Amino acid sequence: MKVAIIGGTGAQGLNIAKRLAIAGEDIIVGSRTEEKALTKVDEVKELLSDYEVNICGMANEDAAKEGELLILTVPLAAQKSTLNSIKEFVDDKILIDATVPLETAIGGSPARFVDLMEGSAAERTAKILKKTSVKVVSAFNNISNSHLENIPEPIDCDCLVSGDDNDAKKVVMELIEKIPGVRCIDCGKLEKARMVEKITPLLIGLNIKYKSHYGGLRITGIPQIEK
Repeated sequence: MKVAIIGGTGAQGLNIAKRLAIAGEDIIVGSRTEEKALTKVDEVKELLSDYEVNICGMANEDAAKEGELLILTVPLAAQKSTLNSIKEFVDDKILIDATVPLETAIGGSPARFVDLMEGSAAERTAKILKKTSVKVVSAFNNISNSHLENIPEPIDCDCLVSGDDNDAKKVVMELIEKIPGVRCIDCGKLEKARMVEKITPLLIGLNIKYKSHYGGLRITGIPQIEK
């Protein structure tokens, strides 16, 4: 499957790209400019020289057009403009939204949350793309960049997934669980992202307090999800 990471040249996007490329997926790293995407892809290929990976770089619009599944990894401030730039290419696709509304979007603390009128960043994406047939799924909100970057170590963290289309969630969960150590949990409808996204600033605050980079989340005691 061709996975296009939209706005993928930041730390989160690139680290997701590395993990999924190692897992055998065809990865497209998107950026506002093709030049930046190509530069970052060259860096990734050098870092992953011990692995066989299929990864390329494109402008966001081209990445969205070519990708079969899209992952949005941009700061909140760039969410709307990025989605508007790719909306003509999202029909009948799944879009994973990893956006978290942190106060850094308005110059504040990364350990504080910004309330959005739509309820969550994922629901904001769904509203922006409401005239398309895209299936929006919220995921990757609570896994730290340090965990993603710490290749080849497994990630000791659950990935909380929410969305209104059960088939889309199944595809997303199967994809994410190709990353060693990650277990996905279906949290229900997309509106559950309102709670899931608020966990991220809590984890960031705990990492700051305890001088760590690897604070994460594990859900226990639910037999149906134990593996």
